[in-house]
Order: sequence, then C-alpha cells, then structure tokens
Amino acid sequence: MTEIKDAVSIQFVKGENEKCHPEIRLFRDLDGKKGKAVYKFFNPKTITLENFKSIQKMYLIDKEGVFLTKKINISISENHIKEVTSTYNWNSEKEFERFIRFSIRYSNSLTNN
Repeated sequence: MTEIKDAVSIQFVKGENEKCHPEIRLFRDLDGKKGKAVYKFFNPKTITLENFKSIQKMYLIDKEGVFLTKKINISISENHIKEVTSTYNWNSEKEFERFIRFSIRYSNSLTNN
C-alpha cells in the first residue's frame, strides 16, 4: 500500500505534500452535472507566513495525474496561518467522476498511514 500512499497527495507548494488533513464538503447542483468540493485545512503545515503570498493553487495529485484549483482563501492570525479554504469546481459528470476517483484514493491513503 505504500505506492498508493506516496502517489496521492494535496499540495499548495509544488513538491511538498500537505500533512494537515482537510475537512471536505461536497455540494452538487440538482441536475447532478455541476458541483463543488470545499476543502478546509486548519493550521496547514506547508503554508507559512513567509510563503503564503506565493500560494496560488491547490494541486490534487494521484496516479492519473494532477488537477488543480486557484480558488484559495487564507485566514491569518497574528503569528500563524489559521485556516485555508479551497474550492474545487466540476462542470460535468466526467470531471465529477475524476474527482471521486481522486477522493477515494486520498481517503484510502489516510486510512493506511
């Protein structure tokens, strides 16, 4: 199972896997074609006060490849990054199915840690 664990990750800084596991909420339009996943990271490890201005994407990486979102909001307290909310949108059944395959792999990688 090490192969799956290493092959599935979420990154804000290219090449650095985020170790903080997000809370994820899914929303889907009534027609079932469009929707979004909202990721909330509390006290993320790879985003710091020094690099937060350069964070522009969240990368979702697995054995099928990489997909990403640019919709990121970073909440900062006086001396640390408090919370990061990132939203991934899909606009078709095909994009949703790809997202679900990633989500299953990501979830399985967490249970095998």
